[in-house]
Amino acid sequence: MVPNAARSNVQNFALGARQSSVNNAGVSEEASENLALARPLAELPGVGGERAAQLARLKCLTVGELLLHRPRRYEDRRDIRPIRDLSTEEACLARGKIIVLGTNHLRGGRRMFEFVLEDDSGSVRCRWWNCNYMDRLFHRGDDVLVYGKLTGGKRPGLDHPETEIIESDDDPTVHVNRIVPVYPLTEGMPQRWLRRVMFGLLEKHIGEFPEPNYTAAGLPSRRDAIAQLHFPDDLDQAKAARRRLALDEFVELQSTIRRRRVTMQTKAKALPCAGDGSLVNPFLKQLEFQLTDAQRTVQMEIEGDLNGKHPMRRLLQGDVGSGKTVVAALALLRALESGYNGLMMAPTEILAEQHFRNFTKWLKPLGIRVRLHTGARKDAAEPLFEKRSLVIGTHALFQTGFSLERVGLIVIDEQHKFGVTQRDRLVKKGHYPHLLVMTATPIPRTLGLTLYGDLDSSVIDEMPAGRGEVRTHIRTPDRWPKILDFLKTELATGRQAFVIFPRVDNEDTAAGIKAVNAEAQKLAKAFTPHTVAVLHGRLKPEEKEAVMADFRANRTQVLLATTVVEVGVDVPNATLMIIENAEQFGLAQLHQLRGRIGRGTHDSHCILLSSGKSTEANERLKVLAETNDGFKIAEADLQLRGPGELVGHDQSGLPAFKFGDLRRDLDLIELARHIAIEIEAGR
Repeated sequence: MVPNAARSNVQNFALGARQSSVNNAGVSEEASENLALARPLAELPGVGGERAAQLARLKCLTVGELLLHRPRRYEDRRDIRPIRDLSTEEACLARGKIIVLGTNHLRGGRRMFEFVLEDDSGSVRCRWWNCNYMDRLFHRGDDVLVYGKLTGGKRPGLDHPETEIIESDDDPTVHVNRIVPVYPLTEGMPQRWLRRVMFGLLEKHIGEFPEPNYTAAGLPSRRDAIAQLHFPDDLDQAKAARRRLALDEFVELQSTIRRRRVTMQTKAKALPCAGDGSLVNPFLKQLEFQLTDAQRTVQMEIEGDLNGKHPMRRLLQGDVGSGKTVVAALALLRALESGYNGLMMAPTEILAEQHFRNFTKWLKPLGIRVRLHTGARKDAAEPLFEKRSLVIGTHALFQTGFSLERVGLIVIDEQHKFGVTQRDRLVKKGHYPHLLVMTATPIPRTLGLTLYGDLDSSVIDEMPAGRGEVRTHIRTPDRWPKILDFLKTELATGRQAFVIFPRVDNEDTAAGIKAVNAEAQKLAKAFTPHTVAVLHGRLKPEEKEAVMADFRANRTQVLLATTVVEVGVDVPNATLMIIENAEQFGLAQLHQLRGRIGRGTHDSHCILLSSGKSTEANERLKVLAETNDGFKIAEADLQLRGPGELVGHDQSGLPAFKFGDLRRDLDLIELARHIAIEIEAGR
């Protein structure tokens, strides 16, 4: 069996592996540096052009790439069930002979192909709808393996099961009497053909894979892992193989992150931005509150970076309302004290305008000009006469027409809304300026070590004193009359409310999905005598600002909005939030929306309206109701949705791991980081 052969090969080729020319991580360039592994699949005997084209659709062009093609599951063909034991509860494997087959023509032009499979214990119907090619694949008397779950109803059977015909001359060590891999396929490629090719390539080429110059206790070598990935002796062996290959991916990533950081530190000398306290001290005296201990700790970490040898690259995490903006202001003042200009970027015009108002209020008494640069307003296009200035903007700061001399510090707020490439483009506006990125969407530990692994990390884990409690309730739409009575009672005491909708228009009454424009007139009447306004992303910038100005001034008591208010809305008097169709939103987004209330001294209430029909959505909402801790919510969101949904692969720069799983591999990521540090140190 291949795993045993692989173990033998590892011993035979151990010396050669240590002498192989690989990069520091030891794995990323193995195929390109080994002619056998780099050989195009089209050149292999028995493959040919058609099969090579099919493999190319699976992103397998070379021998090395194919041998790292991960099975999507395994079948234990030592555990073949009698047909009578097939179950509606779980998918099972059965084997029998086809005794009858044919195609039935149904109403509406549909076709159903089926065969009856029989063994000594009984028979079962296997059915496929509208698969016209199926009758060419099977014949009466074929010995067939089927894998699937029995359907219920009057005529139980297996609908669209996975199948494989057993040939009389099959090699018993490849297709039967063992645990076999089941691979992702493409149209026209038989499972058996790919499995047989993989078995042969492993026997011939497993020794070509170089072994990295590190080991992992409790995990197989890289060669053993590749062999056991495809043909394990047991399922625990397959799990260990996956973990070893995931570790190699993480080591490669961590080594890349370390090299990138070392390269930056080698090329760049930090701008002197320690400051002299001439702005920071009067700023702190004019604040109407005291900094929390967590804010002071993070402030000292940042000041240490600004006075360091290398440009600061720091991630600041803090839950909604924890006071990150004040800490950013202190950092920007240090840069301004040192004679440099500052840049601050936000993802939306609403947030940029809020920062502009706050920083103008804070810095104008100190003699600092704050300018706004967005798609709608471009103060920064004016000639700059001040010696030092702070420019706050949106994506408009990326544009080639915008430039600012002597940029000492760049602050990016709500970093998760931007991609790594955008972050790098903004940094290039200066000559290796200091960089502080902030997020109120806490980052799960695994993402922090991968997506943000090149940044130092600070956390504000303490909320300012004097905030009211935020309570979260899950309700179904039939409770709306009582909810409306509660809201009107609270509004009568002088409070304000948000009502959040998933859509601007295109209300779907059949699915119960509401849109803000469709509901506005009805709710304006329901909330009488209180004033109602509408806010969404399709309004012109000046219209958005007018709506927000009225809401901040309490001229509007109820704001009907979409997720445009997710960031950048700070109205301490708003203590009520209704989120319609809450099941339509992700956990982190719901947490951000909820963060618009609870910013004052009064207790707040967030009511999540949901149909309750989706089990997955119910689990998600239950997490939100049970905790206000953004870090716990972020971890739960990662488990429920996965990293690709959480941050988006296209913008994030997050690698598409073949074997690594950011939901469950924290221990491997931490180990990989230590290995990468040791590799860098030459140990």
